[in-house]
Amino acid sequence: MALLQEPWPLEHGNVKGLSKEMRHGHSAHNISSSSLRKKSDPTLVSKLRYGLLRNLLANLQELILGTKLSILFPAIPLAILAECYGFGRPWVFAMSLLGLTPLAERVSFLTEQIAYYTGPTVGGLLNATCGNATELIIAILALRQRKIEVVKYSLLGSVISNLLLVLGTSLFCGGIANISKEQKYDRKQADVNILLLLMALLCYMLPLLLRISSSSTALTAVPTLQLSRSSSLVMLLAYIAYIVFQLVTHRRLFEAPEESVDGDDDDDVISEEAPVIGFWSGIAWLVGMTAIIALLSEYLARTIEDASDSWGLSVSFISVILLPVVGNATEHAGAVIFAFKNKLDISLGIALGSATQISMFVVPLCVIVAWIIGIKMDLNFNLLETGTLALAITTTAFTLQDGTSHYLKGLALLLCYIVIGVCFFLFKAPLNQGNVINFGVKPATGAVLTSQYTG
Repeated sequence: MALLQEPWPLEHGNVKGLSKEMRHGHSAHNISSSSLRKKSDPTLVSKLRYGLLRNLLANLQELILGTKLSILFPAIPLAILAECYGFGRPWVFAMSLLGLTPLAERVSFLTEQIAYYTGPTVGGLLNATCGNATELIIAILALRQRKIEVVKYSLLGSVISNLLLVLGTSLFCGGIANISKEQKYDRKQADVNILLLLMALLCYMLPLLLRISSSSTALTAVPTLQLSRSSSLVMLLAYIAYIVFQLVTHRRLFEAPEESVDGDDDDDVISEEAPVIGFWSGIAWLVGMTAIIALLSEYLARTIEDASDSWGLSVSFISVILLPVVGNATEHAGAVIFAFKNKLDISLGIALGSATQISMFVVPLCVIVAWIIGIKMDLNFNLLETGTLALAITTTAFTLQDGTSHYLKGLALLLCYIVIGVCFFLFKAPLNQGNVINFGVKPATGAVLTSQYTG
């Protein structure tokens, strides 16, 4: 049917003549989402006589039924009802968390639809800013409620989840599925992402080192905050350079191979040759989806401590492990699917690209936003959290250094993630209470100097 198979020129003009580069210049994030899409049957909608209503229902059908995660959409109204009628706060948290999963995939779908009309560069820029929109919205709304530790935990957990869980599962499943052949990938893209991740780690470690360099927290609080804000501006500048590098000067390093977009054997994966939603419709639906994500994110930030008390899980475990695992479900599934098909370049692009975007864009942006609204958020993630991130990045860098992969590498990354999960499961420190460090430094009097470090 023409309504769903070709552009609608009356709404947004002619998009014929899209170049081959425009059609196939998908980012790994877009392709990971496309692996979860399915074709929706337009037969019922085509019988409607009124064009405006037909277009509206066609868009709605494509948005709700055009994904394999559509079974989770009922969680959205359930979360709203649970909040409005005063059901248990843990139920509000759980329903909101489940409802965010398909919304994150649909935002990626809508940005890709808009990119058909804006061209590959603007579309890539849109994806670069909206690729982790869910994490960014959750973080900003949690900041408004001054839950700075929740913001730090969730963003840190998202980076670690992408590096160890998503990438580890992809390498493990890909190695098992292709056990008779050696899996290879292009190291150039991975090297760029690892370099930026190490830069982010440097910016996270310096405020921590500055804070623990003095026995008095009061003496280092202001310098730590100033260093964090300065580092955040530098990180955002580096991320802009990365976007130029990715979309303009070295675009070929980040483009997915053409066969990975059009050569899938899975008939359920929808064809990407023509947009199915109009430009202005895509903008409107994107705004609506973002509003719903903001509402559910507000519920999450408001009920996370109630869920922690009810379930007997620490807020750190929920933020570092549970939130990222559910939030990254779309990327996780996409990366594993392409690893099964021996397309590791896409799997690496999904995991490393998302981790880089969060660490170099979302985290420093949250610091700047907090600065603007008068909240003192720094880049000090505390000793345990920063050390965990450093080990995760180092382990991933060593895993990817030779350009080949097998199932043992993936298994090692997965086991590292399990150990980290156990660590944060056992870590019961309350919010706003940092790690306590005993340096055991003996002054001249012979007494033991203990530095209480509060993050």
